[in-house]
Amino acid sequence: MATPTIREERVFFAIGLRLAAMLTLAMMFALVKLVNARGVHLGEALFYRQAFALPIVFAWICMTQGAKSVRTGRIGLHLSRTALGLLGMIFNFGSFILLPLTEATTIGFSMPIFATILSAILLKEATGIHRWAAVLIGFLGVLVMVRPDASHFPLLGVAVALVAAILTASISLLLRTLGRTEGAAVTVFWFTVLSMPPLGITMLFVGQSHDPLTWGLLALMGITGGIAQLFMTGALRWAPVSVVLPMDYSSILWATVFGWLVWNDWPVVSTWIGAALIVSSGLYIAWREHVRLRTNREVVIQ
Repeated sequence: MATPTIREERVFFAIGLRLAAMLTLAMMFALVKLVNARGVHLGEALFYRQAFALPIVFAWICMTQGAKSVRTGRIGLHLSRTALGLLGMIFNFGSFILLPLTEATTIGFSMPIFATILSAILLKEATGIHRWAAVLIGFLGVLVMVRPDASHFPLLGVAVALVAAILTASISLLLRTLGRTEGAAVTVFWFTVLSMPPLGITMLFVGQSHDPLTWGLLALMGITGGIAQLFMTGALRWAPVSVVLPMDYSSILWATVFGWLVWNDWPVVSTWIGAALIVSSGLYIAWREHVRLRTNREVVIQ
């Protein structure tokens, strides 16, 4: 199905979808933290996250593109994306288990910083002084927020969150290659399907019984995760990345609300200052990428 022409009302629709995606994603990570507190092993959380999301993702593909659209000739790349994606999920889930929601969410937004560095090193992309300045500001934000001399949250959690951001940045580079031939929904489908066998094997060692409430929370965790992926994909269908990407930072607000309501956690002043620096860095990097792509298109047209 061809991508529709972008109209003003569709742009606002895309922004709404992305905001809804950030709300459901924040809910999912809050649920990860909740089920862990109820004795759910990390391996179980990963398995049920994928298992409950798979029917939703496949049903959506069937309704929009048809079941045949999941055919692929790049299964090797999908396997690589799955291996990297599972590792990324382990560290992402771990960061939300170890840290308060706001801090884990904020450190996760250092991903564009690492994506810029990896693009320059691995893809040999030209990276000017503007981007490097944004990278330095982002790192300054992380240092301000972490405050190594303080003990308001564990440094192990910070390390796990930073590794998660690096892995997410690496995945974004791989998705660039996959995106040349594969739709976003198809990529999500294969990641979900291919991750089930290794996670199923893990369940042989860590699977256990739970009370009805915990099962309900696990199901809701997987469903909200699947819905979040679909909303994020849908937003990109109706508007450019440069329009919808800034909406991702709204998840910091949701993480703060859930952290306060459920765990009575309220970010300290250094977290807000660091978050402002990290968000500013990410937005500037996104804007520079938009300018670069627009300039390249103008050169091609000429």
